[in-house]
Amino acid sequence: MKKKMKRRSLLCISLLLCISLIACKGKKEDTEEAIKMPEKGDAAVDVILHDLDGKTVKLSQFEGKVVLLNFWATWCPPCREEMPSMDALYNKFKGTDLVMLPVSIDDNAETIRDFMKKNNYGMPVYHDADKDAGSAYGITGVPETFIINKNGIVAEKYIGPLDWMEPDFIQDIQDKMK
Repeated sequence: MKKKMKRRSLLCISLLLCISLIACKGKKEDTEEAIKMPEKGDAAVDVILHDLDGKTVKLSQFEGKVVLLNFWATWCPPCREEMPSMDALYNKFKGTDLVMLPVSIDDNAETIRDFMKKNNYGMPVYHDADKDAGSAYGITGVPETFIINKNGIVAEKYIGPLDWMEPDFIQDIQDKMK
């Protein structure tokens, strides 16, 4: 009698475990489908960013402008490599329909501030300490850059460092601003 009870209990536990696993599997697929990372041709995700003074900007407030959304970090050698040309691009297009949003994923805002000051970079930078913006864009590392057109669509996605003053890139940005 005891053996029979043990078997039934084991069977019930196994059945419940199988049902739980199936239910969890379904939920995971639903979640993956709901959290779609933007790719070229997709609508940009409307993230909230904070500058180093804590002021907030929302990506959607730049609709009608071309946005360069760049995820980077002070500890990243390829990021540091591309920063001089990014700052030069900022200076070239300052006051135009190009909005540059360099977003650092560093943990500490003071580290970012020191890095910018030490290198005499004049462009504004933003801080993604909680990694929400990076997660929304599905970044897998840094640097990663998204060019968002005037209609709020991801026009380009770049992984890795670039020379932002490359003539072909500048022409592409100018074409997107028309």
